[in-house]
Amino acid sequence: MKYGFTLPGRGPLATPDNLALIARRGEELGYDSVLTGDHIVVPRHISSPYPYTEDGAFPGSSTGEAMEQLTVLAFLAGQTRTIRLVTSVIIVPHRNPLVAAKALATLDVLSKGRVVVGVGVGWMREEFEALGLPPFAERGAVTDEYIRAFKELWTSDNPTFDGKYCRFSDISFLPKPVQKPHPPIWVGGESRRAIRRTAQLADGWYPIDANPQFPMGEPAQFQAGLQRLATAAREAGRDPASIEIIFRTHAYELHTNGSGPAPSYPFRGSAAKIAADIRQYAALGMSYLVLDFLRLSRSLEEMLQHMEAFATQVQTQVA
Repeated sequence: MKYGFTLPGRGPLATPDNLALIARRGEELGYDSVLTGDHIVVPRHISSPYPYTEDGAFPGSSTGEAMEQLTVLAFLAGQTRTIRLVTSVIIVPHRNPLVAAKALATLDVLSKGRVVVGVGVGWMREEFEALGLPPFAERGAVTDEYIRAFKELWTSDNPTFDGKYCRFSDISFLPKPVQKPHPPIWVGGESRRAIRRTAQLADGWYPIDANPQFPMGEPAQFQAGLQRLATAAREAGRDPASIEIIFRTHAYELHTNGSGPAPSYPFRGSAAKIAADIRQYAALGMSYLVLDFLRLSRSLEEMLQHMEAFATQVQTQVA
């Protein structure tokens, strides 16, 4: 089992010194990866529903802050040595595909092969309109095409592509990523379209347990999603076992010294209870768990404490 955690992208924790310290401490504690989200602008009026809250409110709308994802990861590449750097997720239609592919390849070179490309289609119509992107309603098709273009640019000696949204030929695209054939691609999302995209184009499936439309917070719900993925993989001519399963929980909450109730909800309770939950999900197919310590942290000290508590109290009981 591997573990990663999300980084602050806004607010008082999102300073250069704090980000560097958090990433280096995660590396020291043995975490596999750090993950950061992607917004280029935050519109002042958002009517698009955010998928991961019950009321559809976007948590970042109150501050309007959003650090640029690839810049943050490039900064952290120079602050760390081994921890992997995950786009969680990059909104694929936000950037010209050649520019994005070049930035990701460069980041993989500079980090000596530590990039993971988590991909998503996006949910905020207002941000698409502000950026002057292809139509919001076509974002799934755009994403699929851009991912195929990424692969062509990263792997071909003579990259050529002729799609509806992207075309290129007669170009050199160097340097290539360090990882071969290319950095791992994880598809974020719980919908059937995201599952099909995973089966057809990706190396990993990356659902979150907090989507009210496609709930994954109970083992039976997660198992049903895995069954849908297995079916889609076989239809795409792939072995379902070849797809890595990454699970992200917003529910994690460690109760120490008997504090708090003993909830049945996964990843919440005592260290022994959470370790048992991890083993249960691992038995279903999860090989990677992503935690959101930020949701529990009001300060840098609290963030570091949560990171250490999980690594020393929970993780040690899993194996």
